[in-house]
Amino acid sequence: MNLTISGHQLDITEALRAYAENKMQHLLESFERVIDVHMILGTEKLDQYAEATVHVRGKKVFAKAQGQDAYAAIDGLIDKLKGQLVRHKERLSEHRATANG
Repeated sequence: MNLTISGHQLDITEALRAYAENKMQHLLESFERVIDVHMILGTEKLDQYAEATVHVRGKKVFAKAQGQDAYAAIDGLIDKLKGQLVRHKERLSEHRATANG
């Protein structure tokens, strides 16, 4: 799995990069079909935001979250991605169950 983290009007510190990578690794441990992830951390007015596009085999999953600081935005992003990826995994298992009879 490739993980790309970039900043938009925000300098990515080593601590912030390590935090984002650690959170994303923990999230994606249970999802074996992830090809790559592109995460953008940035700032809009007074809020920080984090957005990510996760390329899963057969689909792209996108989420965006805002917070008071970049760490809170990353936490919100991870929560949103987790919900979408769990739904995607459930749909795949339901599809396989109906295909197998």
